[in-house]
Amino acid sequence: MGSKYTKRYTEEFKRDAIALVDSTGKAVTAVARDLGISSESLRGWYRQAERDRGEGRPGELTIAEREELKRLRKLAAEQAKTIEVVRKAAVFSAKESDR
Repeated sequence: MGSKYTKRYTEEFKRDAIALVDSTGKAVTAVARDLGISSESLRGWYRQAERDRGEGRPGELTIAEREELKRLRKLAAEQAKTIEVVRKAAVFSAKESDR
C-alpha cells in the first residue's frame, strides 16, 4: 500500500535535475539515484520538459496547454450551470404566464 505522504519538490529542483540529465549525458535512472529521488518522478519531469520545448510526440500537451484546458473545462461547466438556471427560469415564467 502506498504512502499517505507524497514528497513535493520545488520547480527549481526539478529544473536543476532535468538540466543535470541533459548536461551529464547520464541516464535518467543514474541521475535520479545520485539525487536520491524516484527515477519515475525524474522521468516524468524530463518528459514534460521535452513536451514544453516542443519535442514531445504529436498530441501531447504542454503545461500551458494543460492549464488552458483546465480553465476552459471549468468555464464550460459554469456556463452549463448558468444555462440550466436560465432554462428552468424560462419554463417557470412560461407556466406563470399561462395562468
